[in-house]
Amino acid sequence: MSPKHLVKCLVVLLTWSAASTAQDGPAHPSWPGRGQLYVGACYQPVDRSPAQIDSDIAIMKRAGFNVVRMGDLSWDSFEPSQGTFTFEWFDRIMDKMQENGIRVVVDIPGSPAPIWLHRAHPGVDIVGENGARVPPAERYMDNIGDPDYAREAGLLADAITKRYAHHPAVIAIGYDNEIGDGLMSYSEPDRQRFIAWLKTKYGTIGNLNKAWATQRWSRRLNGFEDVDLPLASGPGPAERYLDLHRYWSDVTVERLRELEAIRRRNMPDVPSISNLWDTAGRRGFDYLSTYKSYVSYGAEGFYPGEPIGGSLGALMTKGDLDTPIWFNEFTAGGGGFYGTHGRSRMYAYVALLIGAQAALAWTFNSHIGGEEQALFGLVDHDGTPSWKVDEFARIAHEFQQLAKLGFPRYTRPEVAIAYSFESFIASHPNGPSSTTRQYFQADYTQQVQEAFDPLFRANVDVAIVNVGNHDLSRYKLVVVPADYVMDAAGAKALRDYVSGGGTVLMTALSAKVDERAQWFETPLPGRLSDVFGLKTNEFDRVDASLSFELNGASVDSGLRWYEVLEPSTAAVLARFTNTPDHSPAVTINRFGKGNAIYLATESKAAAIGPLLSSIYKMVGLQPGPRTPEGVYARVVDGRTLYVNTTEREQRIPIEGRRKGMISGRFYEGAVILGPQDADLVP
Repeated sequence: MSPKHLVKCLVVLLTWSAASTAQDGPAHPSWPGRGQLYVGACYQPVDRSPAQIDSDIAIMKRAGFNVVRMGDLSWDSFEPSQGTFTFEWFDRIMDKMQENGIRVVVDIPGSPAPIWLHRAHPGVDIVGENGARVPPAERYMDNIGDPDYAREAGLLADAITKRYAHHPAVIAIGYDNEIGDGLMSYSEPDRQRFIAWLKTKYGTIGNLNKAWATQRWSRRLNGFEDVDLPLASGPGPAERYLDLHRYWSDVTVERLRELEAIRRRNMPDVPSISNLWDTAGRRGFDYLSTYKSYVSYGAEGFYPGEPIGGSLGALMTKGDLDTPIWFNEFTAGGGGFYGTHGRSRMYAYVALLIGAQAALAWTFNSHIGGEEQALFGLVDHDGTPSWKVDEFARIAHEFQQLAKLGFPRYTRPEVAIAYSFESFIASHPNGPSSTTRQYFQADYTQQVQEAFDPLFRANVDVAIVNVGNHDLSRYKLVVVPADYVMDAAGAKALRDYVSGGGTVLMTALSAKVDERAQWFETPLPGRLSDVFGLKTNEFDRVDASLSFELNGASVDSGLRWYEVLEPSTAAVLARFTNTPDHSPAVTINRFGKGNAIYLATESKAAAIGPLLSSIYKMVGLQPGPRTPEGVYARVVDGRTLYVNTTEREQRIPIEGRRKGMISGRFYEGAVILGPQDADLVP
């Protein structure tokens, strides 16, 4: 049977359909929901005099802003000395915001910790890898694992949430700005806390030795006191490096859950909308496995370099939450970058496409001193409103109209892409002796983006999920790009999903190591070889770009490295045309009621894009509106929102004559969008 006929047969056999559980409203009746859009700014009143604050609020009101975020990075302004709280200054500003119709996200500023806390409790100081104290000179140089820090941060949160529990300006609470950033600490108490964590995780020193493969190169531990804290800068090995990041992830999540417990106790009707940074390079944390225990709305700082990567990052904060995305910081300028006309507005419409509800410019005032002196906000250093105030005013005005037309979008993705914090860490361990970096030639996150790229270009909504911690049954297709670590929970979720009728597309480099970051001793892909009906142990490369034929079309992958697949029950959908034995490029295996598809190359848009296109019909997936390169679109209540992200005019064919609901322009036969423009077309 030819691959084309096999696909047609499988279309008939597929019976699985996704049932969306998304709601058209917030999870709580008092939370921001459909018909509510927010535009405003992040505001640091600690930098401003009373007269300047009055002037700033007047500018915000004229611009039509309806939300600000305040309080972050200001612990010692609320608590100048231990146990002494001064809220009156903030009360006055909160009252003024309320009087001017501006809602407030109150950020609990648990990071950075004030100098008095470092002096009173030296355990809050960071100790470097060399054992020396690191002075808290910049942001996030606090040891959040220290119990004195945790206690004092909790007292601060309790005081703030009690103070503003019933203030009418409050729309949400945020936790510890960018908590995923910051340094790891290497004090003796930190080592002891890490040992306690290992004892809980592994139980015995024998189990730890096995998990860390300490028989290799004579690294056996005779007792837990032999444990040293692995160094973030290296050397590894991979097993210890992964546990180091797991430990600090657990510390971070514990702090967030403590804050969430305080919110639930003191402000149960106010959602948490926090500017978290789980992918921060210095520490990070496992957000997608844990977020539902401390997040009401996915939120982040949105500083896209380009639309696809920026949208992927935003969707990683949403996961499969039914609530919209909040951009607690939104691109307005940058370090040494003043901004360009139209860029923020264009990205505001990209944000609406993917389900955003709020855009808060970072920042309102350009910073005079501190760490971001050359970061340009909406208001210039001399207090003069820049042209960016007018641009955000335009966004605010247009969003006010769009809120009546079905926004924010409550997305119902039928496709999920797997993302794993553990695969991110384990695929790039530190140290000069690591061969994993040589094997994992393409960056893991980039491979996830390469899988996302063709779906985003096809205007298909996508959820980013950790497969072991999400309900996969709502999706018609789950894409698993380069998911290096395959733990038991993830494998079971994928097995159950396919068996129940779902379709999984997995790429090379997936399911190579277990939860200890050790390679499987069983056929690869580990724990799933039977699901995919094959094994793959051999890796090879060719001198020219790998190509294969799929549904009669030639696919040039742009890659030279591939896995040699050995099908057992899987059928071959495509073979490489330029490998020595024309080995399988794509296979498909019927498992239970569903299908498991394997791509023998790493995840790259040129290779995975054509394969995804061939799968749409098979799984009953409809691509979104057809648009030119660089133009993205979604249908919202029968109207189509088009966003041109390019620097040139674009024409999008339509039938008949339509009137743009943003522009007021009439279009005949084609929507014509100028550079970085957008319109909503019936």
